[in-house]
Amino acid sequence: MFIDSASIFVKAGKGGNGAVSFRREKFEPSGGPYGGDGGDGGSVIIESSESIRTLMDFRYKRRYIAENGEDGKTKKQYGKKGKDLLIKVPAGTLIKDGETKKVIADLKEANQRFIIAKGGKGGKGNAKFATSTRQAPRFAEAGEKGDEKNIILELKLLADVGLVGFPNVGKSTILSILSSAKPKIANYPFTTLEPNLGVVYIGEGESFVMADIPGLIEGAAEGVGLGHDFLRHIERTRLIVHVLDGSASEGRDPLNDFYKINDELFKYNEKLSDKYQIVVLNKMDIPGAMERSFSIENELKEKGFEVFKISSVTKEGIDALKYNIWNRLLKIERDYKTFDEVLEFSGEEGNKNNKDDIIVKKENEKYIVEGSFVEKLLYSTNFDDIDSLRYFQNTMRKRGIVDELKRLGIRENESVFICDHEFEFFE
Repeated sequence: MFIDSASIFVKAGKGGNGAVSFRREKFEPSGGPYGGDGGDGGSVIIESSESIRTLMDFRYKRRYIAENGEDGKTKKQYGKKGKDLLIKVPAGTLIKDGETKKVIADLKEANQRFIIAKGGKGGKGNAKFATSTRQAPRFAEAGEKGDEKNIILELKLLADVGLVGFPNVGKSTILSILSSAKPKIANYPFTTLEPNLGVVYIGEGESFVMADIPGLIEGAAEGVGLGHDFLRHIERTRLIVHVLDGSASEGRDPLNDFYKINDELFKYNEKLSDKYQIVVLNKMDIPGAMERSFSIENELKEKGFEVFKISSVTKEGIDALKYNIWNRLLKIERDYKTFDEVLEFSGEEGNKNNKDDIIVKKENEKYIVEGSFVEKLLYSTNFDDIDSLRYFQNTMRKRGIVDELKRLGIRENESVFICDHEFEFFE
């Protein structure tokens, strides 16, 4: 089964908490803070691979969670870093945000990597908080949470040439002749229920990839038939080969078919009109087909299209078609573009986390402070220890949280809710 779209949840590991510990060995009467830092959480990394062809595995497993970092230890020992989680996908996979549907990354080539969820940073142990005035800190820093998000994986085949046309015009047969592919072939509509890929060899070190794109009928751009399921695969191709039943053996008008299919392609994505298109009139072996084909050929040539007459049964005209496709490809730059929205992130920008976000607001007469930085600070604080409490208060002031609360109108003894914990405000 060919699976080309999947929704999954990814979660990076939490950073380990810093340790609170003191040196208590014999002959060390003045032993100070001795707690080590927590290890960083593991990240979730997505890597493209040539050995994987579909997104089938993601149909059965939907949650991917990296390892947490280990808590810090005594004797200033660092906690172990959480193991990264590597997820392999086919080359040509788009990574989209599950909520906005915007593209986060486009893994067009094999062995590309992208950190989709970065592991949380490990917290500092109490040894890092020792100063000349605070020689025995009884608090440590909590580890940061790792990133988590819902994402959509969407595969767009990396083929140089896309075969398009109505069902039963001979696309699969042409693919099987030109390449070593063995698609299912039969005389009824929608024989092809999934894209078929084949490598067409020209000579030593010369070849191209051809894909039989199924599901194109009138209304495909609106999802009729197999519709959007496979229209996306035509976007990656460098050249389109449009196959028509030149014999009109099934009672359809080849020219009418040609305009209908192109209309569906351009409705789906108007940029597809920029792709070079070769027209193939197939089934020329059927009696009367050659005579009927001249008017079709003339009209298409007048509109600037190259037209080839072939028979997938007798193989007449197949070699001329193959070498013409190859010569055209030599003039078209290899660039597997995506025509989706502009990338939301690119490169390392996609791996940055807004760890220091601080939100201070007044809502329904309640003063609220929240954000990942404040949450980490809150859970790092030992409210039974005066030094830890003083550190918490000083950090809130340095970060401008107190000033912002005052600007919003908070008064002495009023409540402020910090990450759902209620505190009394005072200066």
